[in-house]
Amino acid sequence: MARIGIAGLGRMGAALAARLLETGNAVTVWNRSAEKCAPLAAAGATLAESPAALAGAVEVIVTVLTDAAAVEAVYAGPQGILAADLTGRLVIEMSTLRPEAPQALAPRVEARGGAFVECPVGGTTAPARQGRLLGLAAGRAEDVARARPLLEQLCRRIEHVGPIGAGASMKLAINLPLALYYQTLGEAVTLCAHLGHDPAWLMELFGDTTGGANVLKIRGGTIARALQGADLGATAFDIDGIRKDLRAMLAEASARGARLPMTETALTAYDSAAAAGWGGRDGSAMPAFWPGRTIT
Repeated sequence: MARIGIAGLGRMGAALAARLLETGNAVTVWNRSAEKCAPLAAAGATLAESPAALAGAVEVIVTVLTDAAAVEAVYAGPQGILAADLTGRLVIEMSTLRPEAPQALAPRVEARGGAFVECPVGGTTAPARQGRLLGLAAGRAEDVARARPLLEQLCRRIEHVGPIGAGASMKLAINLPLALYYQTLGEAVTLCAHLGHDPAWLMELFGDTTGGANVLKIRGGTIARALQGADLGATAFDIDGIRKDLRAMLAEASARGARLPMTETALTAYDSAAAAGWGGRDGSAMPAFWPGRTIT
């Protein structure tokens, strides 16, 4: 049994904490909005009063935060993780960030005596609860090896993708095709919606074509329900989160002297969906937004 601390209890952080409790670990949690800790406390987690207190109480510190600003606040605030003595502790940063953020954070953690691994993950809350994520680990080989027993409780596959920053680069890269596919699928449905086919049949057909994405095997039924206007239930990864990631992808490409023209166009579509009140809906609802849009 390991003593693990989770800082950041959004959808993914809460799912990871629940999974680690179920696999027999002693889990301590902290979140800026304390009410999000209550379900995990009821399941057996210990509550920390601050990120520093969490870091001082555990062997492994996992952070899953919204963006680089949140990472800075949780690590470098007055009661942040870096205020604790991290000697002998392992820090695993799992947020979706641009590479510059973990690259700047790693030496600060090491200066406090800790080891640092970044491991953003592919997958949403359902595979997180099942230990079926894709782990994109980066850092020194010995630190990644140390992190692996914990990551194996969360991930079906773990790849050591390179030095610090490589995990962030790979996470942005694997998220990009899915975001674009959701919009592309909505445009494809626009071309055949007038035929009136059953959405479930339509998604099965698309999934059996050479252009069908793997997500249709996993989320095809959910997308079909979205096309029918049904309630999708709990959101796994919302449209606003995809917009954040698309902006990070564009900024990272620009910093490397490149352009992502399809990503630029997709972002305008996602922004339109958010402006229409869809920002909090699951990303798999995006294919249902575009059919019926009119030329203005």
